[in-house]
Amino acid sequence: MSITVNKKAFHDYFVEEKYEAGISLQGWEVKAIRAGRMNIKESYVIIKGGELYIIGMHISPLATASTHVSHDPTRTRKLLLHAKEISKLIGKVERAGYALVPLDLHFVRGRIKLEVGLAKGKKQHDKRADELDKDSKREAQRAMKERQR
Repeated sequence: MSITVNKKAFHDYFVEEKYEAGISLQGWEVKAIRAGRMNIKESYVIIKGGELYIIGMHISPLATASTHVSHDPTRTRKLLLHAKEISKLIGKVERAGYALVPLDLHFVRGRIKLEVGLAKGKKQHDKRADELDKDSKREAQRAMKERQR
């Protein structure tokens, strides 16, 4: 079950591979995510010390959250992947010029997971071509719908 999708990532990047990662969260963050109070649009994934971290993921604390715990809505959170997957991602990012982009936040058997995409950046002309493709597909669907009536 999807919580939020980063549509901007698909507009700005060619996503070639997808990986599902766990996230190291605190209790108040889990409650806020379940309430739908987060944003991954401005976030990105970095590699530091052989581990993956997500930066810029904003989670707004709930009004009923504890007052004695200091809440940092945009703190750096560690991503949990297998060592083999991390080493493969490090190799691609450092050598092949790929970027790691958060795509989707979702539930898997009650746990919150983040789908990370191995992506290459799009140039402006690629974005225009994608927009034209979407428009033509939309027009074709509209024409097919009109024909069925």
